[in-house]
Amino acid sequence: MNIRNTEIEGVKIIEPRVFNDARGYFFESFSQREFDEKVGKVNFVQDNESKSCVGVVRGLHFQKPPYSQAKLVRVVKGRVLDVAVDLRKGSATFGKHVAVELSEENKLQFFIPQGFAHGFAVLSDEAIFQYKCDNFYHPECEGAIAWDDPDLGIDWKLPVEERVLSEKDRHHPRLKDVESPF
Repeated sequence: MNIRNTEIEGVKIIEPRVFNDARGYFFESFSQREFDEKVGKVNFVQDNESKSCVGVVRGLHFQKPPYSQAKLVRVVKGRVLDVAVDLRKGSATFGKHVAVELSEENKLQFFIPQGFAHGFAVLSDEAIFQYKCDNFYHPECEGAIAWDDPDLGIDWKLPVEERVLSEKDRHHPRLKDVESPF
């Protein structure tokens, strides 16, 4: 796997080695040994999958300590714009974000360490999104910030009229109104 650093320390884009031939393709989607060597030691304990239609925006979500989560995300069908926002108090990049397009074609993966809010927008007709977490979900520790917070300046790559959100995701506070737990 090839690891690309981003503008924010700890956030990584992972490009797997893909072997194509007349039958199709093969790649290792995850190797604990190689991940530990090239990214760092993270003990993933849960895998999740979601399916969404075009225009869906999910996020920006996080888990508060002591149940904060690092995530390794990828798309197995379709295309999404995936976003990580730095919520670490005292970080030089607090409130900044990294956005990367993940797709079934590019097979990129995105590693988001603990201390970040995470969300994505579906850019294809549908998307199947998979992610590993290093901590179990605890509903009492969930947190979120507004996906459309103007201070974040995220270009979700979707026209306003095409955006589809849950009722819950429509009403999260702006980052400046949230005390970061990290």
